[in-house]
Amino acid sequence: MSATSHIEDLLREHAQQVVFALARRRGDLVACEDAVQEALLAAALQWPSDGVPNNPKGWLTTVASRRWTELWRNDEARRRREQAAALMEVLPDGPVPGADDTLTLFLLCCHPSLSRLSQVALTLRAVGGLSTAEIARGFLVPEATIAQRISRAKQRLRAVGAEFHMPPPHEHRERVATVLEVLYLIFNEGYTASSGPQLNRVELTTEAIRLARQLRAQFPQDGEVAGLLALMLLTDARRLARTGPDGALIALAEQDRTRWNRAAIAEGVDIITETLAGSPIGPYQIQAAIAALHDEAPRAEETDWRQILALYGLMETVAPGPMVTLNRVVALAMVEGPQAGLDRLAALESGSGLAGHYRVHAVRAHLLDLAGDQAAARDHYEQAARLTLCIPEQRYLAARAARAGRC
Repeated sequence: MSATSHIEDLLREHAQQVVFALARRRGDLVACEDAVQEALLAAALQWPSDGVPNNPKGWLTTVASRRWTELWRNDEARRRREQAAALMEVLPDGPVPGADDTLTLFLLCCHPSLSRLSQVALTLRAVGGLSTAEIARGFLVPEATIAQRISRAKQRLRAVGAEFHMPPPHEHRERVATVLEVLYLIFNEGYTASSGPQLNRVELTTEAIRLARQLRAQFPQDGEVAGLLALMLLTDARRLARTGPDGALIALAEQDRTRWNRAAIAEGVDIITETLAGSPIGPYQIQAAIAALHDEAPRAEETDWRQILALYGLMETVAPGPMVTLNRVVALAMVEGPQAGLDRLAALESGSGLAGHYRVHAVRAHLLDLAGDQAAARDHYEQAARLTLCIPEQRYLAARAARAGRC
């Protein structure tokens, strides 16, 4: 049985049990079903990359319970607004303001009353113009699930009284930060699919870049908006060299750099260079600077790993997270040697949320390979291949295991 099938079976097995468990505590079956659907969709998107939790039913119940609370609070807020509106005089219609529709729609789709999953789906549909079927294919969920998610998101916006106009200026920064997170998620899912037969989902990366350009046109002085656009350009520039003719994954150090998109690299470098000189530092800018260092190296051996290590150290201060920690381990190994990376990984794994993730096994395998321990490297490559749901990654890791086994 494939990992994808295993997850689908788990979701089917636990869905009704979680609905009943939640309904016993909350009483409203319809609202509980809505909350559980949110949890199921979250699991379908997160478990392939993060791994199945030790207690799947408990995970689903916790997420569904939190979402039920959010829905209940939003309903209460809506009722209070409706009561207040009934006491106010209705203003006459006036002229349509000359606001930018794209930006307004961006901010509306990322309304704080919506879950992140709903924000992503609604942004792709309303702003990106992707069909429901295209969105469903991009996230490997049934089309009916996405259609229901979008429909409920629109209903939620109506219920909370969200209108098609620019939010007040004091809300812009928070809303734009949410838009950036949504675009970052869309781009990452397109660049390295969490599961399925293809490594890249070009319709998602292309759309994320297009929308990031539009956002930058509206907020040209925002360093993080510019940083995200630069990061996307510098990362997507390597796309054609990431896979072979058969779709197999090619590691960054082994890519044919003549196939990289030099125009995109030049644009990304120009954007991030200008932005770092005049804007407060943020995580997207740091990531773009790291991507620029990789892209500007003529050969893998000439990569400035010391500067990359320093940037990951800064990233751990500005926006810490398990993947940032893991990437810093790789950079440390490239500067101080594979054993230094292995020692750091062993010290971090137990308490950093990294335990059991396939990328931990992949990094450990790579470092063991560099250290000359091919037998141990093979074992971890095989474990990583079993845990990832992205088929090109599975094939790549299995091939590395086989290569280590021949050494």
